[in-house]
Amino acid sequence: MDADLGDFLRSRRARIQPEEVGLQAYGRRRVPGLRREEVAQLAGVSVDYYIRLEQGRGPSVSDTVLDAIARVLRLDETEHAYLRTVARPASRASAPVGAQRVRPGLRLLLDTLTTAPAFVLGRRMDVLAWNALGDALVGFSRMPAAERNMPRQVFLQPAARELYPDWAAVAAETVAYLRLDAGLHPDDRQLATLVGELSLKSDDFRRLWADHQVKSKTYGVKRIDHAVVGELVLPYETLGAAGDPDQCLVVYTPEPGSETAERVALLASRPAAPSAPAG
Repeated sequence: MDADLGDFLRSRRARIQPEEVGLQAYGRRRVPGLRREEVAQLAGVSVDYYIRLEQGRGPSVSDTVLDAIARVLRLDETEHAYLRTVARPASRASAPVGAQRVRPGLRLLLDTLTTAPAFVLGRRMDVLAWNALGDALVGFSRMPAAERNMPRQVFLQPAARELYPDWAAVAAETVAYLRLDAGLHPDDRQLATLVGELSLKSDDFRRLWADHQVKSKTYGVKRIDHAVVGELVLPYETLGAAGDPDQCLVVYTPEPGSETAERVALLASRPAAPSAPAG
């Protein structure tokens, strides 16, 4: 089992107070939240079994036990799925550098989106392709190829804090999605290298990574303060790429008739950069 399992369980039980699950908080507690024996009691397993599970020394764990622990720790759907993934990690060969490819049909789809900024994310939140508006919005084509990665952009580019007025929320969501990717690909050496570099160079990343939040990237709203057209309020949708579960298409969808839609149209009228990197 991956060491992240124990860290994840400890972080989740730390946020649950005994009173929330019907227990009396007797005595002074050295650490916040539920004790291991309390989680074991509420989940219906022995204390020794739960301790070995949290320490990564337990046997193969059943869905029934994981479901019970998820119920006790009040995990949401994404956290529950992550628990199952890290409790029973599937060993996968690490993808070689440069192995990610966007199929031609998906690139063509990007180019047909002329009124909505869009881009394709791959493993480790690498930015694999984009359309003209996506580039005009974020500036992917101006980034060195090795730096076209959302966590790098958010945490290592100083301009990101000006680009995203809600930078703290964007940073937390980015780390939570990257943590989810790490659970799906425990043997990804490039991901381990990325996390190590970001941890060394960014105190904010290191703090957020240690918090073990996980979140899928499905839909939401992002504010962007663009240097040319001003502030944009952009709802977004994330669509899985059929045939490649490690890729997703992110599309910003300005509300028709809104001030943001007018500003995006102005952005679209400016000279366009190439829609995707060569190769």
